[in-house]
Amino acid sequence: MKYFLLGIGLSLIGILISIFLWGIDKAYLVTGSIGFIFIGISMVMSGSIASGDRMRANFANESAEDRKERTRITLTSMLLGLPSVLTAVLLYYLIT
Repeated sequence: MKYFLLGIGLSLIGILISIFLWGIDKAYLVTGSIGFIFIGISMVMSGSIASGDRMRANFANESAEDRKERTRITLTSMLLGLPSVLTAVLLYYLIT
């Protein structure tokens, strides 16, 4: 919950930066960029971009502690990016 609220804060900061620099009509670009950066980090850390053979090899070679840390980073970055992406979609449909 803490990271989701932090993601909402990042989204609001992105909207404020966009309003001061370009106006409200480009706010979805800034918030969407913030969100997709964190979702990209989540995808890389989860291993979902790798092939099935590579994922199986990584799973077999990592310890339980490493797996737990990787899962924590994946969920944290997803919770940070999700509010920004949702805000960007909402702003896009409200503005255009």
